[in-house]
Amino acid sequence: MAEVYLRRLTRWQAEQQRQDVADVYVTAYRGAAGAEQHDRGGFLRRFERHGGRDGFDMTVADAPGLVGCAYGYRLDRDGAWWNDSSVEVSPQTEELTASGRVFALAELMVLPGHRRRGVATRLAELLLARHAPDLVVAAVDPDVAAAGFRELLRAWGWKELPGTRATGRTDRDGREVWARGPVR
Repeated sequence: MAEVYLRRLTRWQAEQQRQDVADVYVTAYRGAAGAEQHDRGGFLRRFERHGGRDGFDMTVADAPGLVGCAYGYRLDRDGAWWNDSSVEVSPQTEELTASGRVFALAELMVLPGHRRRGVATRLAELLLARHAPDLVVAAVDPDVAAAGFRELLRAWGWKELPGTRATGRTDRDGREVWARGPVR
C-alpha cells in the first residue's frame, strides 16, 4: 500500500478540493447504517457552511489521491451550539465558549481501504495540535458511533458529555456529543 502523507489546507485550498472531499465522504459512508443521511449534496452544503465559519481548519491524507479528511471550526462565542443541545454544560465549558476556546471537530473520514492503519488518528492529531489547550467537541451520529467510532474516541481520551446517550438526550440532530480537553 502506498505511503499516506498528511497536509493542512487553507480555507481556499479546501474550497478548491471540495468535490474530491465529497467523493471521500460518499465512499467513506457507503453501506454504513444510516447511509441515506450521508448524501453528497447535503455534505457539500454543510461543507460550504462550515468552511465559512471562524477558525475553520482542515487536514487531508493523500496516498496518492485523497484518502481521508478531518476538519472543524471554532464555536461561536454566544454559546448557540450548546443551546441547540440537551447536553449539561458546566460553568467552565460556558467560560471556554465565551472566550472562543471551543473547537468543533465537524468531520473525520477515511476511505475503507485505508482504515485501521492509523490514518484517522494522524489526521485528528494534526488537526487538533493547534487546539491542545482548548475544549474540542464532536457531535457523532449514533449509527457511526455504533460502528466503532465510540471506541476510537475513548481510545483517544475523549469522553461523552453528560446528558447524551446515557439519558437519551442528544443534540438537536440526535447525535451524541463527545469532548476532549479541559472538562470536569
